[in-house]
Amino acid sequence: MPNFQELQKDFRRLAKTSVAKTMQWFFTSGKGEYGHGDYFLGVTVPQQRQLVRKYRDLPLADVVKLLHSKYHEHRLTAVLILNEQFRRGDTGQKEKIAKAYLRSTKYINNWDIVDSSAPHILGNYLADKPRKVLYKLSKSKHLWDRRIAMLSTQTFIRRGEFADTLAIAKILLTDDHDLMHKAVGWMLREVGDRDRALEEKFLKKHATVMPRTMLRYAIEKFPAQLRQRYLQRR
Repeated sequence: MPNFQELQKDFRRLAKTSVAKTMQWFFTSGKGEYGHGDYFLGVTVPQQRQLVRKYRDLPLADVVKLLHSKYHEHRLTAVLILNEQFRRGDTGQKEKIAKAYLRSTKYINNWDIVDSSAPHILGNYLADKPRKVLYKLSKSKHLWDRRIAMLSTQTFIRRGEFADTLAIAKILLTDDHDLMHKAVGWMLREVGDRDRALEEKFLKKHATVMPRTMLRYAIEKFPAQLRQRYLQRR
């Protein structure tokens, strides 16, 4: 049986100060930046994925304990283990994981941790269920709750279901954070990859009030002439 103490030892063995410094810069963890207050061990993502394979059967309580750590790599590894356990789990286990995820959103607090987990866990869990919780998250004062709401809809998009993506995008049109501008624009682009007419219908109604970064992400794959027409409307 995988052991939490052994996992902690593996993290300490792999940690490198030089890598941690690079991560602190990459995730903009300085004062006043979105990652302020985050801590890094200096364990790379490929190394974390190796740990996921080794500890994929770690008891859920221990995975949650890891998710509640102050260290970024602990939290990312935890959600990657949860992804794997959710994928392999039965209905009861999937529900336990999804509920543990929702109780722990304050620790799912950087873009890579959100993007690596929200569609795989919450999106998949809600695929055949009411999605009211996403609307609640989309109106949260916490940036990462809002990003979880938006990114979770990527699962629905891939199933050909676009209504929740567009409804949550509308809620977030005037969000004041650049990371949300990118997330919303990205998901609108994903809709457009499957139904350009539907994306354009949304853009024709809302493009003039969308932040420029959001719009640029949404129209990234449009023909150059059409992109310019949308940008000139701003």
